[in-house]
Amino acid sequence: MYLNRATIIGNLTRDPELKSLPSGVKVVNFSVATNRVWYDENRQKQEATDYHNMVAFGKPAETIAQYMKKGNSIYVEGRLQTRSWEQDGKKNYRTEIMVEKFQFGPKGSGGAGSPVSSSNNDSDEQTQPPTDTIDYPDDDINPEDIPF
Repeated sequence: MYLNRATIIGNLTRDPELKSLPSGVKVVNFSVATNRVWYDENRQKQEATDYHNMVAFGKPAETIAQYMKKGNSIYVEGRLQTRSWEQDGKKNYRTEIMVEKFQFGPKGSGGAGSPVSSSNNDSDEQTQPPTDTIDYPDDDINPEDIPF
């Protein structure tokens, strides 16, 4: 059995770039940043950001290009695919997430605020009511305060 699945929730790092293939199919490229926070052995807060290249085709590509912009929050499900090409005698590689399903993030976090959920199958499109966001406290949690 094989599994190739990626799930990402993050913010767009640039505006989506919509293009058309020679066949007329729309394709959009965009990048999503995810942040990670942890405490090292000296209890110093550490942060890291990872960047993920995304590609969507067809109606999802058009929807993402229309409603999303840099800084918007998005949830993406898809599969990893690595492509290669030669340029100036050098072999280049790029791993991308091929978008299969997505959902716009909440409006309050910089999202487009549209409750659209989509997949590459146009008949799967559905509209969901907007969800309430949770207001988390601004204070950092001290691991020593946890009772277990």
